[in-house]
Amino acid sequence: MTNALPPWSALMIAPRPIAAALDRVARSGLHSRTPNLWQIQLGVLRMQHRVLFRSETIGTCATHPVRATWRARLLQWRPLRFPFLVRERAIAPLDHSGLASSPERVLRHLLGAHHDGWQLVYDLELLAAAHPGWLERVRDAAREVVEGRDPRAPWLRDLCVFEGYHEQLLDAVERAIAGELELDAGTADDPDITFRAYLAWCARQPETPSETLSLWASGRYSIAHGVHA
Repeated sequence: MTNALPPWSALMIAPRPIAAALDRVARSGLHSRTPNLWQIQLGVLRMQHRVLFRSETIGTCATHPVRATWRARLLQWRPLRFPFLVRERAIAPLDHSGLASSPERVLRHLLGAHHDGWQLVYDLELLAAAHPGWLERVRDAAREVVEGRDPRAPWLRDLCVFEGYHEQLLDAVERAIAGELELDAGTADDPDITFRAYLAWCARQPETPSETLSLWASGRYSIAHGVHA
């Protein structure tokens, strides 16, 4: 996959790193059918649509209060939080799938960017499939924050804004390493939440740009929902 990229891949962000990551994901057996680069690009478009039209599902929290510190109270305003997340390299605005990011970047993302509920499972599954051994690094880094041994722990906690986030991250990654991280079917099948579901969604999409245009022209494809039955 990594040796011969299609001509349209020049329009993608970092196609070769993404292709290499997909090769590793395929070898991991995470999903029975690994999407091709174009299908991943359609998944990226879906995520970009989510950022624009479902932004309330990103960086918010429905179950835990904002931390009482002045920084967390300020950073709860997402436009104000954004430049700090970029500076921290906790987000990669041009890499919506995460496949172009290094494992170090994914770790920084998990430590510095709030994930509501089970949304952090996406990144844990991505690391397990594409970067074996990095779940343990996430566990160790999260534990240092939770136990206050990381000198940057207060800042990372405030950057994530909401109480209890790093404790939830530590619990989730420990359960993932032990093979005990179980989600209900509806949550596990949500491509906003798990990497496995994202791969499955992408694999159901058209395999080429021409096929996509044909389906779109016939009203059978949309960015938000993909191929219509």
